[in-house]
Amino acid sequence: MPTLHFPHHFYPILFALVLISSCSGQDKTKGLSEGVTQDKPERPWVDELMYIDGQLCQHLRTIFEDSKGNLWFGTNNYDIMRYDGDSLVYFGEKDGFASGRLTGIAEDKEGTIWFGTSAALTKYDGTSFTNYSEREGPFGNEIWSLMIDKKGLIWLGTNDGVRTFDGTSFSSFSIPKGVVQDTTTIYGYDRITSIMEDSKGIFWIGTDGFGLCKYDPTAEKRGSGKTFTVLTKEDGLPDNNISGFIEDHHGNIWMSSMFGGVSKYDGKTYHNFTLDGELEGIEAGAFFEDSKGDMWFAVENVGVYRYDGKSFEKKNEADGLNTNGVLAIYEDTKGRFWFGGWGGLFRFDGQKFVSVTKDGPWD
Repeated sequence: MPTLHFPHHFYPILFALVLISSCSGQDKTKGLSEGVTQDKPERPWVDELMYIDGQLCQHLRTIFEDSKGNLWFGTNNYDIMRYDGDSLVYFGEKDGFASGRLTGIAEDKEGTIWFGTSAALTKYDGTSFTNYSEREGPFGNEIWSLMIDKKGLIWLGTNDGVRTFDGTSFSSFSIPKGVVQDTTTIYGYDRITSIMEDSKGIFWIGTDGFGLCKYDPTAEKRGSGKTFTVLTKEDGLPDNNISGFIEDHHGNIWMSSMFGGVSKYDGKTYHNFTLDGELEGIEAGAFFEDSKGDMWFAVENVGVYRYDGKSFEKKNEADGLNTNGVLAIYEDTKGRFWFGGWGGLFRFDGQKFVSVTKDGPWD
């Protein structure tokens, strides 16, 4: 299979295509239809365009394992897939799932699974899906990031800023906007690209062109520090278009960007590996720390990197990774490594990558 290359400005084009093809969510709860393992969902008008050599889908965005061991695979245009250890099932509108680009999956303390999509916030209680669209939450049906904090509050990064959901109602959460010289955005002036709560209870909020905002809810109680701190390139950030965060087991904050590559914040200074010439490429994302403590991430048109704390190891076509557009990296509780992106789903066995079809390889 030939390597699939992403041109640097592919994402804005892709987003436009997604908006045309996505369906609006409905505010209702609907029981699941009888689960049937499928080669692909029934959307023949895009089958020829979207499917690649028997893959599960054309574009896989998110990977998540729930507390029961089910693997969920969120797609860019083909709703949601679940692998329960025996079969792969697609869930879509027929099952009550709000269709569209799937950008986030999380599980709350009660075992309920939450999905953020371009159509709605969707809840799955193990039996049925419930969709909350813009009629309940004024987020314009554009969710770009989803996070459940330590208290159980759901945080949403939307095209219209930050929203929170307590299980009953939505609230807007205002953050200060960074002052930047270049106001270039990828998709939206007020879009929130990523939200993360670190081990200290500080929230890191990434924006589309205005740097990042740190929110410390305990600052006032401590009587020192600022509740909000806005950081941009002028403060040492590699780029104002932040695409993601992760905190490693040492407490370092890693951040990826659209035009500045990958950097790490140790609590005092930012180290930009890309600008320092240690990494290739500039558009990065898909952070994941594995069970050994190694950090993984992807760089568009370059491949994926693994960092063991001392050096970077690059994986790409030479290792069987037949795509240069990876958007999701995940190690499940069985130690299996999954990579998703343009071209579908891939497995890594420690030596090489293989393409995953409906028949696996799963184990």
